[in-house]
Amino acid sequence: MKKLLTTALFVSTLSTGAMAAEDNTLAQYGLTFSGNVALTSDYRFRGISQTLNDPAIQGSFTLAHSSGLYVSAFASNVDFDGGNVPHLELDPSIGFTTTLPLSNKIKPTLDVGVVEYNYPSHSKDWDWTEFYAKLTFASLITNGDSLFTNVNYTNDWGGYTGSNSWNVNASYSFPIAKGFGGVLGAGYTKADKDIFGYGDKKHDNFTDWKAGVTYSFKSVSGLTAELDAIGNNYNTSGLPNAVKRETGTGAVFTLTKTF
Repeated sequence: MKKLLTTALFVSTLSTGAMAAEDNTLAQYGLTFSGNVALTSDYRFRGISQTLNDPAIQGSFTLAHSSGLYVSAFASNVDFDGGNVPHLELDPSIGFTTTLPLSNKIKPTLDVGVVEYNYPSHSKDWDWTEFYAKLTFASLITNGDSLFTNVNYTNDWGGYTGSNSWNVNASYSFPIAKGFGGVLGAGYTKADKDIFGYGDKKHDNFTDWKAGVTYSFKSVSGLTAELDAIGNNYNTSGLPNAVKRETGTGAVFTLTKTF
């Protein structure tokens, strides 16, 4: 864990310096660059561990144009059950954002795009594509809060199931006290085949949820810590404890540095 944290901070420092040097050049073309580096105790995707409950170091960046068009990429180490499994995830995406002036006070941001979940140096059967539409409402109930809603669709969940799948989720973040915030989230995933679960306990849908607290460090700009309880309703009765831990409710701690 100490080595991962050192690596994350080193990469963040280099990226921050590089971005500062390029800001003026990018601005001439209506472009902005942003990103983050994160260290998490467990990489969870819709409530399911992608690292066998082990830590992950992650990074993402976005290059956006003033027109609303953007390209983005996310990377993380991964680990799954079995011997011949991928250990790297790399997800490029392309999309478009715009503001929707629903009223004088309610002006959510619409974000539509497509993301490709890739596992380099491994079988293409693992790769899959998902389309998404997101709405983000800022300061909806109280100053500083944020409501995020998301709808996703794929015709090949997981890259090897050949199953159409829809996912809807929502999360709400809000200030609690100086530097502290709260976050609540829930999601629902539905497929046209019984692909979720293990062995003979598979079903065609599941729900996931998250509840946590955040803290923004005043002494380090862009550095935040988050502690969450994350879980889902997978039926894992009678399965090995290792499998139960991957899908069961667990505490996840994450440090993130934005730049």
